[in-house]
Amino acid sequence: MVIRKFNNCSTIGMAGSVHKTAAVVSILLFLVAGIGIFLLTGRAAPTVVTTNLENIPMNIQGYSAVEDFFPAAVYEELNADKHVYRHYLHPGKNGIDLYIGYYGTAKGGRTPHNPYACLPSQGWLIVDAGKVFIKSELFPDGTHVNYMVSKQEELYMYILHWYQSAGTKVLDTGIKQNIHRFVNKTLYNRNDGAYIQLSQTIEQAHLESAKNSLSSFAAVILDSLPEYWPVEQ
Repeated sequence: MVIRKFNNCSTIGMAGSVHKTAAVVSILLFLVAGIGIFLLTGRAAPTVVTTNLENIPMNIQGYSAVEDFFPAAVYEELNADKHVYRHYLHPGKNGIDLYIGYYGTAKGGRTPHNPYACLPSQGWLIVDAGKVFIKSELFPDGTHVNYMVSKQEELYMYILHWYQSAGTKVLDTGIKQNIHRFVNKTLYNRNDGAYIQLSQTIEQAHLESAKNSLSSFAAVILDSLPEYWPVEQ
């Protein structure tokens, strides 16, 4: 009986000690998190001082670019720090459309828009979507980007799109971009990012050709973006 009482008291004492330790750890973690949040909110967000993206080459793989512009209402809605919208044309080939929307740290680094919502609203039916592996000089092991096939009457549109952060970080989902931006914001006080989209409008018979040409073109854009990434201070 004495031993049993002694063991029970020891167990209770140990349990109490564990609870106290857990409580102390929880309080410390709470304080650290609070200090971290205070430091993050107390830092001024850097501003974009050089956009650079407009200097991406106008001539790529024999394609020559023509600048294009959206109506003012579109720019107001997108609210990016920098837009690049071009049609790359090649004699005897279907043109390639490029759009880049860049958002600095002060604007949260990410667009709320994506083709899964925008295309159907414009009358395009999404018939296929997934991921494709792109290899380039900067990404010799390859990186995943998203593809989409949409249809409107007799026309098809093949699209490649992805998010990019910190110049060299390629992300195929908004969730991955949010995580990467959070880490960058915490460590470096910077979480800028861009949405990149390449598209080609073709007839169904040329769909396979579009997949090949856009993959090759995307490799060049992937290699070019770090060099022309905007500068924040």
